[in-house]
Amino acid sequence: MTLHRALWAGRVMSAFVVIALVADGIIQLFAPAQIASMLQETGFAMDVTRVVGPIVLACATLYAIPATAVLGAILVTGYLGGAICAHVRIGELGSSPEIISLVLGALTWGGLYARNSRIQAILPLIR
Repeated sequence: MTLHRALWAGRVMSAFVVIALVADGIIQLFAPAQIASMLQETGFAMDVTRVVGPIVLACATLYAIPATAVLGAILVTGYLGGAICAHVRIGELGSSPEIISLVLGALTWGGLYARNSRIQAILPLIR
C-alpha cells in the first residue's frame, strides 16, 4: 500500500472510531433512556451516564487531534477495555458489545498506526 493510501486508510479508520465514540457520548448525555436496559443488565446505575458521557467525548476529542492522538488512543483503549470487562463480568463472552469494542480498539490503533509515522517507527511491521 502506498504511503498516501495508508494515510487515508488511517484517517478513515480513525474517523469511524471518533464518530462511534461521539455518538456513544451524546447518547449517554442526552438520551440515557435509550441505553437504560443495557446499563441495568451490566449493573450500572443511570447516573453513571452523566460521568461516562463527557469522558467518552473527551477521549474522542483527544484521539481526533493529531498532537494528542496517542494519549487519546490510550484512553480509548482503557474505555473499551472497561466495556469488555463489564460484559465478561456478567457472563456475556462474545456478545455484540464486546465484539464492537474489540473492533473499535483494533481500528483505533490500526488507524493511528496508518496515519502516524512515529507509531510506525516504534512498532515496525515485518515486510
